[in-house]
Amino acid sequence: MSVRVKDILIIGLAFFALFFGAGNLIFPPYLGAEGGELWFEAFAGFVLIDVVITSVGLWALNRAGGSSVALDAVLDKGPALALNTLAILCTGVLIAAPRTAATTYEMSVQPFFGDSVGLLPVSIVFFAVVLALTYRQSRLVDIVGRFLTPVLVVCIVVLIVVGLVSPLGIPTAPASSSPLGDGIAAGYQAMDILCIVGFAIVMQDTVRTFGYGTGALSMRVTALACIVAAVLLTAIYGGLTYLGATVSAGFDPAVSQAELLVSIAHSLMGQAGVAILGVIVGFACLTTAIGLSGAAASYFERITGGRIGYRPALVAIVVVNAVLCNLGLSTIIELAQPILDLVIPPFMTTVVLILFVNRIRSIWTYRGAAAGATMASALMVAESLTGLLPAVEALPLYSIGFAWIPFAVLGGVAGALAARICRKSAPDASPAQRVERLVAERSPFADELTAGADARASKRR
Repeated sequence: MSVRVKDILIIGLAFFALFFGAGNLIFPPYLGAEGGELWFEAFAGFVLIDVVITSVGLWALNRAGGSSVALDAVLDKGPALALNTLAILCTGVLIAAPRTAATTYEMSVQPFFGDSVGLLPVSIVFFAVVLALTYRQSRLVDIVGRFLTPVLVVCIVVLIVVGLVSPLGIPTAPASSSPLGDGIAAGYQAMDILCIVGFAIVMQDTVRTFGYGTGALSMRVTALACIVAAVLLTAIYGGLTYLGATVSAGFDPAVSQAELLVSIAHSLMGQAGVAILGVIVGFACLTTAIGLSGAAASYFERITGGRIGYRPALVAIVVVNAVLCNLGLSTIIELAQPILDLVIPPFMTTVVLILFVNRIRSIWTYRGAAAGATMASALMVAESLTGLLPAVEALPLYSIGFAWIPFAVLGGVAGALAARICRKSAPDASPAQRVERLVAERSPFADELTAGADARASKRR
């Protein structure tokens, strides 16, 4: 069977839209304004975390059998379940999904209606739409890829092109001492690296629904769709970061990310620009909320073996999202930072190492690396919250937010050495062998969950 270009574009555009949400929209302009003439450094840091590692990680997880299988195989069931569930809770329940509605309110509603319309009614309507468009699990990617994404992309391109043709100013000296570090931190806040836990499930189901089954053909489709999404994300992030850099001369650090972007849109195109931005924000946040809520519901269905169904889980998730979003955008961002700083390093470490699942011989390499990253991130979070551990700031790579990497490397090496020493007395299966075994064990339930996929695929053909 050959790969259809149309299918690749639909899947790739859908995943672009699922990833391109609140943080992806508001952080790049702010990074550009802070970075000034060094805006490209901030852009590079953001793209490294939010595009490169995220896209590669999504492909790697699917190649290793999906997020639950992959992490179970390399960390064991308990730690894998904890890490996957934390990622899903951060993205689909506690932080990212509620943030989408809060961003929509501040950037699509308030500029036109002020305080006459409150956040509560907007959040109820927003998540009612999310529930309606996500209730049929099999339609999720079709709805996003065919209908919502084209409108989103066209509106973003219009705003960026106007900013490139008639820039608001010239990038000036940076207001930040570490634009690269700011970009990396913003990449954490965007949380797309955590989203791949749920999106890997969505990608698996989508590729099969489009008729590509499993195996090499499925992975080729996944890789091509990831490339489409990554290229589009990178291009748009570059444009948005540059728009922020053009207003760096008058940048006020007290201005919020949302206020800065609204101001840029108004300066470029007046009220028409604010209206276009409102459409961009509404569609970007809606598509991401759809993806996150649907992915979280699918995840809880799978880890409970179907005891919690997709639809009951979805309803519960949407209700929680609607409640939490009323904390407001700034509060959600502030509360999210220490949680993400703690969760993302061990998760990112594990995902990157899963790329080498066929070469790493022991799961203790993964466990040691994840433990090292967790220890370092806990120290960094403790210092940021209390200021009682100033020595942490002297760690290598601390200024750009990567002080956990040396700890992850040392932990991985220690785990590999321990496995080598103990292998004779307690041999264990390699990570690749564990992946194969878990895929075989769980395939009956996976087949049950996607029983209608083949029928839908035959209709497409």
